Amino acid sequence: MCRSSLLILFCCFIVFKAAATDTVIIHKDARLDVLTAKQAAVNKLTAKMTSNGQYKGFRLQVLNSRSRDEAFKAKSDLLQMFPDQKSYVLFQSPYFKVRIGNFYEKAEAISFKSQLSKKYPQNAYVVEDIIEYTPGEDEEDPAVN
Repeated sequence: MCRSSLLILFCCFIVFKAAATDTVIIHKDARLDVLTAKQAAVNKLTAKMTSNGQYKGFRLQVLNSRSRDEAFKAKSDLLQMFPDQKSYVLFQSPYFKVRIGNFYEKAEAISFKSQLSKKYPQNAYVVEDIIEYTPGEDEEDPAVN
């Protein structure tokens, strides 16, 4: 009895020892890396999008007033000082808000804020908004590839 249990124990030891020295080799298709990289790029792009396909970004809010005339005058002044930037008048009852720019990154908005403060005396601050943005040539749409 003792001998048979010793023999079983020895056999188990041999089996476990043999299993421990095995190696597993995984052969992965290189196209999986390309696919993973593309999916990561798509995920990064769609994280900055809304459900209807517009982009989340930043603008500078320059004015918050109850006067419609004051808001449109501020918009006109901004367009004259910065013709390369779009400005917007939003009405959120009872206020008219004047915003400028379409910035994808917050750092761009902060940089433009310093330029704006030199020419436009009123305080402006960065706000999150839905922006008009199209990916540039260097930022190709990963879904196309």
